[in-house]
Amino acid sequence: MHASPLLGPVVALIAWTLVMWTWMYLTRIPAIRRLRMRLDPNAPRGEQMSTLPPKVRWKADNYNHLMEQPTIWYALVLVLAITGDTSPWSLWLAWSYVALRVAHSLVQALLNVIELRFALFFLSTLPLIALTWRAAVRVW
Repeated sequence: MHASPLLGPVVALIAWTLVMWTWMYLTRIPAIRRLRMRLDPNAPRGEQMSTLPPKVRWKADNYNHLMEQPTIWYALVLVLAITGDTSPWSLWLAWSYVALRVAHSLVQALLNVIELRFALFFLSTLPLIALTWRAAVRVW
């Protein structure tokens, strides 16, 4: 059995998410140590982490963003793969989404220019919409 080419972008976005997870902790743990923070399990969620420097928080914010909209994308691409979609168009849309999400991550983690982040988020939503339409056509 041959794996669907659509699984390549899925694995790529998962790998990128793990890169962001690593980057988040490689910056967060040293910052916590530098600030001599005492982690309090009773503090309201996010309160202590909000005291970290912005450039440290940006990585965690982006990691959280990779747990949001991309979950829809994962489901869509898996639906397309399961239903046997092998079209170059779907593959291009899937890889476009990955590329735009990686670009979004880099902008957020390094610069955090909100207007640019929004533009990349908006652009990444376009292939998501197109993939939704393609999946709907295949299952209905």
